[in-house]
Amino acid sequence: MGSLRNRVRTGPRAKIKRVLGSMSGRGEGPPPRGGPLWGLLCVAVLLLLSVCEAKAAAAAEAADAVVETYDRYYHYEELSARLHFLARKYPHVANLSSVGRSVEGRELWVMRITENPGAAAELPGKPKFKYVGNMHGDETVSRQVLVYLAEHLLDRYGEDARVTRLVRTTDIYIMPSMNPDGFERSAEGDCAGRAGGRENARNRDLNRSFPDQFDAIDVPLEDIPEVEAVMRWILEKRFVLSGNLHGGTVVASYPFDDSAGHAPQGQYSRAADDDLFVYLARTYADHNPIMRTGKPNCPEDPSETFEHGITNGARWYDVSGGMQDFNYLKGNCLEITMELSCCKYPKASKLRSEWDNNRESLLAYMEKVHIGVRGYVKDAKNGTALPDALISVEGISHNLTTGQFGDYYRLLLPGTYNITARAQGYVPVTVQGMQVVEGKAIELNFTLTVPGEDGLSNITTPTSNASPNVTAEPEHVPIQPQDFRHHHYSDMELFLLRYSTDYPAIARHYSVGKSVENRELYVMEISDNPGVHEQGEPEFKYVANMHGNEVVGRELLLNLIEYLCRNYGTDPEVTQLVNDTRIHIMPSMNPDGYEMAQEGDVKGYVGRNNSNNIDLNRNFPDRFGSIAEPRQPETIAVMNWIKSHPFVLSANLHGGSLVVNYPYDNNGGSNSTSPDDSVFKMVSLAYSRANPVMHKGHPCEELYPNEYFKEGITNGAQWYSVPGGMQDWNYVNTNCFEVTIELGCVKYPPAKELPVYWEQNRRSLLEFIHQVHRGVKGMVMDSKDGTGIPNATISIKEVNHTVTTSKDGEYWRLLVPKTYTLTASARGYTPVTVYATVLPEGVEKVDFRLTRVRPAVMDPLEEDFHAFIKGLSSERGLDQLVQSIATTKSSSLRYRRYKELSEFLRGLTLNFPNITHLHSLGQSWEVRTIWALEISNKPEESEPDKPKIRFVGGIHGNAPVGTELLLEFAATLCLNYGKNPAITKLINRTRIIILPSINPDGRELAQEKQCTSTEGLTNAHHKDLDTDFFGQYPQPETQAVMGLILQKGFTLSVALDGGSVLVTYPYNKPVQPVENEDTLKYLASVYANNHPKMHQGHAGCPNNQVNYPGGVLRAAEWHSHLGSMKDFSVDFGHCPEITVYTSCCLFPAADQLPTLWAENRKSLFSMLVEVHKGIRGIVKDRSGKPIIGAMIILNRGVKVFTGEGGYFHALLAPGSHSIEALAEGYQQQRQEVDQHHSASSIIIELEMDNHLFGLPREFVVATAAASMTALIITACIIWCVCAAKSDPQKDGFHRLRQHRDDYEEEIRLASMGSKKSLLGHEFQDESESEEETLYANKL
Repeated sequence: MGSLRNRVRTGPRAKIKRVLGSMSGRGEGPPPRGGPLWGLLCVAVLLLLSVCEAKAAAAAEAADAVVETYDRYYHYEELSARLHFLARKYPHVANLSSVGRSVEGRELWVMRITENPGAAAELPGKPKFKYVGNMHGDETVSRQVLVYLAEHLLDRYGEDARVTRLVRTTDIYIMPSMNPDGFERSAEGDCAGRAGGRENARNRDLNRSFPDQFDAIDVPLEDIPEVEAVMRWILEKRFVLSGNLHGGTVVASYPFDDSAGHAPQGQYSRAADDDLFVYLARTYADHNPIMRTGKPNCPEDPSETFEHGITNGARWYDVSGGMQDFNYLKGNCLEITMELSCCKYPKASKLRSEWDNNRESLLAYMEKVHIGVRGYVKDAKNGTALPDALISVEGISHNLTTGQFGDYYRLLLPGTYNITARAQGYVPVTVQGMQVVEGKAIELNFTLTVPGEDGLSNITTPTSNASPNVTAEPEHVPIQPQDFRHHHYSDMELFLLRYSTDYPAIARHYSVGKSVENRELYVMEISDNPGVHEQGEPEFKYVANMHGNEVVGRELLLNLIEYLCRNYGTDPEVTQLVNDTRIHIMPSMNPDGYEMAQEGDVKGYVGRNNSNNIDLNRNFPDRFGSIAEPRQPETIAVMNWIKSHPFVLSANLHGGSLVVNYPYDNNGGSNSTSPDDSVFKMVSLAYSRANPVMHKGHPCEELYPNEYFKEGITNGAQWYSVPGGMQDWNYVNTNCFEVTIELGCVKYPPAKELPVYWEQNRRSLLEFIHQVHRGVKGMVMDSKDGTGIPNATISIKEVNHTVTTSKDGEYWRLLVPKTYTLTASARGYTPVTVYATVLPEGVEKVDFRLTRVRPAVMDPLEEDFHAFIKGLSSERGLDQLVQSIATTKSSSLRYRRYKELSEFLRGLTLNFPNITHLHSLGQSWEVRTIWALEISNKPEESEPDKPKIRFVGGIHGNAPVGTELLLEFAATLCLNYGKNPAITKLINRTRIIILPSINPDGRELAQEKQCTSTEGLTNAHHKDLDTDFFGQYPQPETQAVMGLILQKGFTLSVALDGGSVLVTYPYNKPVQPVENEDTLKYLASVYANNHPKMHQGHAGCPNNQVNYPGGVLRAAEWHSHLGSMKDFSVDFGHCPEITVYTSCCLFPAADQLPTLWAENRKSLFSMLVEVHKGIRGIVKDRSGKPIIGAMIILNRGVKVFTGEGGYFHALLAPGSHSIEALAEGYQQQRQEVDQHHSASSIIIELEMDNHLFGLPREFVVATAAASMTALIITACIIWCVCAAKSDPQKDGFHRLRQHRDDYEEEIRLASMGSKKSLLGHEFQDESESEEETLYANKL
């Protein structure tokens, strides 16, 4: 900005030229008419302008010459002028700029003070320090004190040795006012802040509006431009140390400002650098004469004290969204908050004393930016700087990253430290025993090498006298794989079995389906808790050998499995990856093609496709058009697998070139750049840069000499277009980002070359997994009860691609480092928008709490029960329930024959008469009773508003485990009623019907320890009851159960059988379409997921080694047959039923029953919880009368009917669903509902149908009335006409009366005539024919 003086000197000349030009109309030529008059006028105007500008210049110079008096506040205009004056006066050490604007458009001025601040704008070597004042507009002392500080530093530079040293060695930034709008609204003398001005112009507290580690801060960015600007500034500059100056008391407060529990006060929230923060806070407090006493003696709270004048922020009081925590967690910067005065806006006369109190503290605190360790991280080969390298200190769980020049500044207290430098694609280096001295930063430089390059990573320490024993010790050397050979299918199968057996704590292998030739599509899961998705832990996958003759990926993934398993627990990197990531590895997606391929194949096609000769990487649904080839079983299996896991990142390993290829693979003739192009480049570069050959970009010079990929990566479609590819399908249809990695020029290299491939790719394989921990992650929760919201959408303002939450409300969103605007939205909730800053390392955690839109008023008891169900649905809810219940002794678990079973059931009703009722449904062929035990708090009342669940056992007499589990389940419920609050609540709100044995005759024939015997499978009439439910003449047992099912009203049914360990859902019919498969599969998955073995999908049964993903299968794929109970339940009872196979052995030994009970009890209780979900409600008319028999259509397919009281209840998978209600004589009603962790309760009011024959009732009635009226009128007319023609006498009398006078005259004239002639005359027809008329006229 030019000086005011220069503008004054040059201003008039320019204006004279403009005025003359405007007067003449042209730059040259004769003057206009008027001659001398115009000339005089011009002279007068010019003189006036000169005088005005001279006065302005004089005023500006006078302002510049003002000496600071420390007795007045600067409002915005004065502050701006003062700062500009200082910048002009000291241009060699001062530079004024703005980092942004306030809501009302005021600049957020920052004075930069350092040597040569303009020319050397961003040179390394000086740590950056900042002070920020006036964040709360009415806390004004800081605003003035920071102006005084700037003046002090600038005035004394070159004269005062201390100040000169600070300015020369430090890059100082001073922001006097972060909230200029608030300051203009505040009032001098307002000590308590009652006059306003604390918040910005949008009434937002700026110190509650930063991203928080424990809470989602729900503040629209447009409301806080000041915060947005300061956040950008912090992240861009990478400050080392900072102070945030406030008012209201006298104390130095240090992080953290809030805690996870958000206790209002008293909760010490300790940062990793707590000791350092205490030291820094003491530095400021000890140099302030009031603060160091710890007794500010403020009028608002005279008893308030602070030991040593400092306090932990959260311990003082909890502040969410504070700036100092943001600096520490996101900005590489340590910041404390200084409260400078008891009075927030004291009289200006107090400013001198406030400056005197704080001057020495401000200087002493700034000097602490020069403690600890500083240095550079560079590439060992070429000396280039490594930005964003990670600097970690052992024992302090807080890392920082290097700047754009590879520079870092790590503040530390005096002591001995082990310091590590890490950078992507480089070998980490740790310096042991680094000695940090007091008062001076030790320089410690790192040079890092790329894996495989010659030379050692090393460090340099120019101040080596302070650390004489510094050496670069290599980190732990991991165990490398030894198994380098080509593994055919059987060999690979044994390899996976071996490692899952040898390392069961972290490894589990399972199958997602089968190939065309029935080979399993195996996956090895590696995680610290295999088989379980852990909250917050991202899921990652590698898929290889999609093209059967591209085999390097297959072998590398087997090597990776070996590497991870053998190094877990000893290698820090592997241990961290396995602990923090759920890794899924599929070595071969095309095992059939592999078996056809031949070793030595360089660029051939034999084995590329599957057994149906279909290219699997052209077989996925494509966003631009349909794929002609039928979907292959391998493709279908992988698609189902991907959809069943919340995968975040994936790589598909191929061969034939050496490059990472990222979406889009197909552009459909348009742009091939995806919305997440920068993310795909980031993860692709992470792989290629760690590969010593790939990143050079010349992959196969002998085969393809002209092929070049910059840095070893390429956009797929720009290379060549691939319709129907897997990576695009992942990105477009799921939450998973996938790239395709070409691992080498030769598709099927000799086995002896495999170690070279491993050496080139091992670092890349690990680095790529690390990328899953980038961006943001978190939960989307209901603000009221904290439960996760499934299928919520996370959108990024800056990126046109959304992700959705998992069934538990979790999300992961890969992003490049930057500040983003995130919005979480879900049907039925108000969206929430926050901003988040993604750092170069690690993942940003951002949780959302959404509030329901117009929540329905709910009865408090009902609301409490909903919260109870949600609690049981949480991750640990059922575990806590199971642990809390009292159970029978394990010795009571035994097999009971019919008589003992009957006595046991009667015993329950006798001992627990208030909650049990025993029904006889009928009798078997051999006259044994089919018992049904009801457990409820009102067992003999219908209670249609309660969900009704059915548990059925013993349909096959040779599989009696289910019978015994249900008896134990019934006993557990009864024993805990009234004692265990959760069990009591479940029984009070549920009608539980237990049929322990519906084939008692078959049970009497079966024998213990017969695992495969069919003895007792059928009833006494040799009929398999599970094939008898649709027969014309059903068996008596079947008929008894059918009668119960046809009573309807059941919400869920669970049947227990044996012979495997899995759950099946309808239908058993082989070709029956499943309308609500998502819900049925979900219910089956709930049971399996709560079983310790079942969810793993590998039953391990001797007679069946097949894997079933998730332990869940459609019944027809397990045992296809007609007449099953579950199919009848769905079709005629309108009730979903799942069948649980509880053990491999049909009739295991009795001593196995306690184990089987332990495995299944949590799952059984999960069904009691699940029955309270879905959609429940009442259908009634406008008058409130319940409508019985109304049809409820779910998702335009599944039908349920309202029962007594108009109640209905239907289970649904989590997500959004459509509901239609129909009843005869009423209008159809449709609405959308969202199903989460408890039942969605709705009331449907139907209006009378005002339509007849498809037309409005009023119109039809009016039309009918009009038609009837017209019909009646027409009938009358017709009747009259007909009557007239059939009764001439009546017409004659009528005419006689009309012409009475004429007739009388005629009578007199013919008085002599006979009566007969007279009457004949009277009754003649007076109408004349045309002929008679003509004749008369002629006469």
